[in-house]
Amino acid sequence: MVKVLADDSSGTGRRIGIAVARFNEVVTERLLAGALQTLREQGVADDEVVVTWVSGAFELPTACQWLAQTGKYDAVLMLGAIVRGGTDHYDYICSGVTDGAMRVQLDLDVPIGFGVLTCATMELALARAGGDAGNKGSDAAMAALAMSNLKPQLRS
Repeated sequence: MVKVLADDSSGTGRRIGIAVARFNEVVTERLLAGALQTLREQGVADDEVVVTWVSGAFELPTACQWLAQTGKYDAVLMLGAIVRGGTDHYDYICSGVTDGAMRVQLDLDVPIGFGVLTCATMELALARAGGDAGNKGSDAAMAALAMSNLKPQLRS
């Protein structure tokens, strides 16, 4: 018989660290609100969540690494918004943040819910932060919970 492991999104008993970028705060505050609402709905207790603010998206991987290194969290959320400007800066920041997130989760064996928007315009970012396109902070919370619950199933 085939054994199937499900990605359960229950948050009961889970501890979550969240790193949020202040740059584009009008967007990131909404991402954070969506993530916190979802965590509560999934059963994560408020006192099991720690939110840390950093300057911008480029600082997010370092903050997530520091959170993961504590060994206190079952998963970490990374929330930010990178909006394209008129220079190549956007491409470098997007690449650095994405590569940093992957490196942290693979090196430290802690799942990261990736809620960093990479949008061409502020309007598109707002649409993905609780507007017409949903809330990617909420989606990141669900993904992080699912991965944090899958890990012990694979190890048992």
